[in-house]
Amino acid sequence: MKTTAPKRVVIKLGTGVLTSGIGQLNTERIAALAAGVAGLRAAGTEVIVVSSGAVGLGMGRLGLKKKPADVSKKQACAAIGQSLLMQIWQRGFDPHGLTAAQVLLTHEDLRGRDRHLGVKACIEELIAYGTIPVINENDTVSAAEIKFGDNDTLSAMVASLTGAQHLLILSTAPGLIDMKGTGQIVPVVEKITPEIEAMAGGTTDITATGGMISKITAAKLAVRAGCGVFIASGAETDIIARLLGGTGPGTFFVPSGIPLDAKKRWIAYFQRPTGGIQINARAVPVLMDEGRSLLAIGVTGVTGSFSEGDIVNILAPDGKILARGVATFDSHQVKAIAGKTSDEVKPLYPGRKRFEVVHRDNLVLLT
Repeated sequence: MKTTAPKRVVIKLGTGVLTSGIGQLNTERIAALAAGVAGLRAAGTEVIVVSSGAVGLGMGRLGLKKKPADVSKKQACAAIGQSLLMQIWQRGFDPHGLTAAQVLLTHEDLRGRDRHLGVKACIEELIAYGTIPVINENDTVSAAEIKFGDNDTLSAMVASLTGAQHLLILSTAPGLIDMKGTGQIVPVVEKITPEIEAMAGGTTDITATGGMISKITAAKLAVRAGCGVFIASGAETDIIARLLGGTGPGTFFVPSGIPLDAKKRWIAYFQRPTGGIQINARAVPVLMDEGRSLLAIGVTGVTGSFSEGDIVNILAPDGKILARGVATFDSHQVKAIAGKTSDEVKPLYPGRKRFEVVHRDNLVLLT
């Protein structure tokens, strides 16, 4: 399929693409990928790189044969490998007169609205200076509660954050393979269905994380933001230009027709909800079909503990997550007003101007 030159792309590169064995750099491939990035920049396309490899490079420098199970040891590998990774990218960009700019992130950097906007502004400034932002998870300090989980997810968040037109996820996988059908690469996915998700599998690579499952999850996030996603092998010759020119082997995930606006993307994908609000069957079509706010009369209960202003899941009667939004009341208050009409709620909170449990402007549907 033929595509027009995008204004901005995010390119995610897996550890297996950049190395050939633990800590052994594939310098020829890195040079080729850097040349591909330079080609896009010369054509006027802005490029952001999300690069794995720091932990693997650190393992190689320390002579480790498998990824440590201990968190502090993984962090030590990342600390050693991160500087090596940036040196590699800068050497790759030097022949093209490009400057690499390191950006290390944790999930916490994108959760808080002020820090979220600060990261976005920093990346925009780096692009304006003509540099290539090279982004990686800050594994040196990341702990379970602030990790993205994998760089596929991180790349999708970066694509959403920066309004990229395309996300290229390049790894050792040639694309999404129809293992239960033809056994061939699925060239185009117009909608990510349960059948498409069933085609995904994990990874057995000792330096990698996630596999095709994480790539499908990342694609779901990115296409909702209006970003087209390619999954392809980073070992293919001139793969970046071929994918964007419509001739490269791989799988293309078609973006949603109506992308979420920036604030709703932040609510939907950059947060870890602190609790949930359960609703009754009558409230489901009010939210899903009519696009209205969630009122107390539609609430049946809460899960977890949350404060006013926290992000919460909105749960159908069967427990399925339907939506996500910003709570107007804390969990104790929501529990107390559940099932009440607005006229019954208003006397309980004199001075309040709004009585929606979750206002429609702060609510985003996930199904």
